[in-house]
Amino acid sequence: MPEKLYIEALREGLREEMLRDENVFIIGEDVGLYGGAFGVTKGLFQEFGEDRVKDTPISEAAIAGAAVGAALCGMRPVAEIMFFDFFTIAMDQLVNQGAKNRYMFGGKAKVPMVIRGPMGCGTGAAAQHSQSFPAVFAHFPGLKVVMPSTPYDVKGLIKASIRDDNPVVFAEHKLLYKVKGEVPEEDYIVPLGKADVKRKGKDITVVAGSIMVIRALEAAKQLEKEGIDVEVVDPRTLKPLDMDTIVNSVKKTGRVVIVEDDPISFGWGAEVAAGIASSSAFDYLDAPIKRLAGLDIPIPYNPNLEKHAVPQVEDIIKGIKETLG
Repeated sequence: MPEKLYIEALREGLREEMLRDENVFIIGEDVGLYGGAFGVTKGLFQEFGEDRVKDTPISEAAIAGAAVGAALCGMRPVAEIMFFDFFTIAMDQLVNQGAKNRYMFGGKAKVPMVIRGPMGCGTGAAAQHSQSFPAVFAHFPGLKVVMPSTPYDVKGLIKASIRDDNPVVFAEHKLLYKVKGEVPEEDYIVPLGKADVKRKGKDITVVAGSIMVIRALEAAKQLEKEGIDVEVVDPRTLKPLDMDTIVNSVKKTGRVVIVEDDPISFGWGAEVAAGIASSSAFDYLDAPIKRLAGLDIPIPYNPNLEKHAVPQVEDIIKGIKETLG
């Protein structure tokens, strides 16, 4: 199976869906000739033309509003927001219009759109271009929230998201763009709402999302040398959230550490912890549920401070050892 970069797999998924369905188009700032701020849409303008790869003014509200309107009229827009931080400017159109229209029209209308963009710190982009907050959107009924961690998943999930008849928030950690992994040549999708066990283990479960999957797998690799067998579960989608896979893993191992790079207050890890505590897995726990997450601070510009703002491999190793006692 060939290996591809995360960014290449994402672009390939977009291209395949544009070839498959003429109603799919891309809209956003600099997505055309420039190929997107991080190069995700590179080459698509030349292949599909300006009618299907549309550059916009610098207005995230307009991008989201245009996508909602186009989706209601039968198109399948993929809207790029240059940095996830600026989803906040698109909130009204996304949350008060896109998320609610299908319900308000009694199911007679549908809003098949994807709004995607890069999140996360680690590039020295400071407080306004480094945030991770996909959990915010999981709070709103009507939205689906996806956060792929591997090239295989990002391609399969972007294709599934485009084909879905509901608005999907698609969160890509910018440090993942250069991660390499196996991607099949044949057409495939990854279903929304299905978690994946990235590594099987028997001693402890780590539930990690997005970039934290990569760090959790590295922590598990290092701990294997010490005889500690770590299972890593990747939710892949926050909404719908596959609690069954998580619960079954915790019942097997008896211990769990939840790792996210969102700020810890009211993060998605709290929802996972609550789900475990109220499930059949609770009676199997041999230690309290541990959460590792970002600090409740804006992301610093200083690279040393930035690193300490979110969990690193060494923090995950420490958290696992503390939970194992």
